[in-house]
Amino acid sequence: MCTKMVRVLWGCFLLWNVYISSAWTTHPGIKARATQRALDYGVQAGMEMIEQMAKERSIPDLRGSESLEFLKVDYVNYNFSNIKINAFSFPNTSLAFVPGVGIKALTNHGTANISTNWEVKSPLFQDSGGADLFLSGVYFAGILTLTRNDLGQPNLELQDCHAQVSHAHVSFSGELSVLYNSFAEPMEKPILKNLNEMGQLCPIITGEVEALNANLSMLEVLTKIDNYTLLDFSLMSSPEITENYIDLNLKGVFYPLENLADPPFSPVPFELPERSDSMLYIGISEYFFKSASFAHFAAGAFNVTLSTKEISSHLVRNSQGVGNILSRIAEIYILSQPFMVRIMATEPPVISLLPGNFTLDIPASIMLLTQSENSTAEAIVSMDFVASTSVGLVILGQRLICSLSLNRFRLSLPESNRDNIEVLRFENILSSILHFGVLPLANAKLQQGFPLPSPHKISFVNSDIEVLEHFLLISTDLKYETPLKQQPSFYGWEGLNLINGQWRGNSVP
Repeated sequence: MCTKMVRVLWGCFLLWNVYISSAWTTHPGIKARATQRALDYGVQAGMEMIEQMAKERSIPDLRGSESLEFLKVDYVNYNFSNIKINAFSFPNTSLAFVPGVGIKALTNHGTANISTNWEVKSPLFQDSGGADLFLSGVYFAGILTLTRNDLGQPNLELQDCHAQVSHAHVSFSGELSVLYNSFAEPMEKPILKNLNEMGQLCPIITGEVEALNANLSMLEVLTKIDNYTLLDFSLMSSPEITENYIDLNLKGVFYPLENLADPPFSPVPFELPERSDSMLYIGISEYFFKSASFAHFAAGAFNVTLSTKEISSHLVRNSQGVGNILSRIAEIYILSQPFMVRIMATEPPVISLLPGNFTLDIPASIMLLTQSENSTAEAIVSMDFVASTSVGLVILGQRLICSLSLNRFRLSLPESNRDNIEVLRFENILSSILHFGVLPLANAKLQQGFPLPSPHKISFVNSDIEVLEHFLLISTDLKYETPLKQQPSFYGWEGLNLINGQWRGNSVP
């Protein structure tokens, strides 16, 4: 009996483990892939970025003491201050993926021009002035690892750093520059010693990486999108690195502001195609859009009431003769007072992504109401319908712009009523209101688009977007924009306002 009970308990334990492991097995809503082409361009853009950073960076003073045997001087205390990097060149620089580890950076035969103030003191003399320092044979190798911290933010670390300078040449300026330059060579040795033996270069480089890492740790992975929703784009795991690319898996799910529970459906796994023609590939899954639809529906974002004035302005503007629709409705119902149209989604809009086809089906109810002066609204008629729309997509700059076009409008009526001329006439009128009145309002809001994630001062060029099986694929190259003065925007989804049912209110810039 006891043996049987033990077996039952062990069976329950194993089933529970299977359940727990499956419950925690989740798939990303967004995938981003950087290819070797991105690294190659990163060398070029990185040099420009590093040059700008180097010119603005304050370099610690170099202090020390050396004996000048050829001058019979026991010691000379020296201090190089106000060190500025004016120019540098790293002609042989490469970045390469190290599978399962990180990105290896390698450069050699680098040069740098540095200006500095100097001061020397000895028992025999003391003096100060300016000098130019030329470094050559600069070598650097290191591996940059990218992991995920406990909050789902990216974390950078420099490992296996090796740096060395082969040659240093000092040229003094000032009244006694000819004299000092005559024995500049002995002064070059302590400079190389400070840079190489005392390990000055790697701490400087590591400090830059740590500064960048501090900025990454400030990224908000849970961002308010609009008045209805939040977007979670935290890293689900550490990046996956192969010989040819690095993949970032982001959660990519929307939540209503007041409820951070996951939607009642799971993300479907998808794989980015094995391509290398572009620098960056971004996959946005059907789950991402479905969670946006569900979160906005749960928050009441798809309920909209439009007045006669709001609708008519779009009716007249968007189609010739459609403005007569209002008078036709008045004729049918023998009304003279203004009316309103109230549209409410009855279920979350249904998202479907199939190759070459992105559709949004909106199950909703439409209610026509009249309202006399100093009176409450009174319903004329209320009917359910399904509006099937196509979603057009285009990338402008760094924003994904969506637009809706009506494919089909169908009232939810018994088939026996569809032969009724008045019913068909009413259905056509409502379809026209939706097509020429409501959708233009929606598209005006959608024209704001939402920003795509991009590194600091990097814009998208040669971008393309494809609708594939259950996900969108964005293929793009990158361009470093020197003049731009903006903050890092890896998390730049805060402007996303996919569908806002009220079509008003302040959007996130």
